[in-house]
Amino acid sequence: MSKPRTMDEYVGRYAGQARETLDQLLALAGETVPDASVAIKWGHPAWVHPSGTILFVISGHAQHANFTFTPSTRDAFDAELDGFETGKGSVKLPYDTAVPTDLLRRLIAYRVREHEQDGVLWM
Repeated sequence: MSKPRTMDEYVGRYAGQARETLDQLLALAGETVPDASVAIKWGHPAWVHPSGTILFVISGHAQHANFTFTPSTRDAFDAELDGFETGKGSVKLPYDTAVPTDLLRRLIAYRVREHEQDGVLWM
């Protein structure tokens, strides 16, 4: 299977609960950073600031979605992410649990601020 080149190609690979979760995450991202453009980076949707810097990436997997920020953004919310499996900059969101929309909105807002005010680029 070739890498997707558009958002529609990307989400079209998923069905059921995975598709529902991804649709919810993509809508949340679009609502929270409407000035960002969306590009496929490393085969996954990435939200790109008007300056050209990647803000975050969303990826779908067999049992979960990943929302990947910079490590500094993820670290800033370490206490609130207790109970979530995390990686260097990622938060694993199992398809069988509710999407933590309020927390994700705050993570996105933090990431935008850290880029615009602190000059933090992508990893």
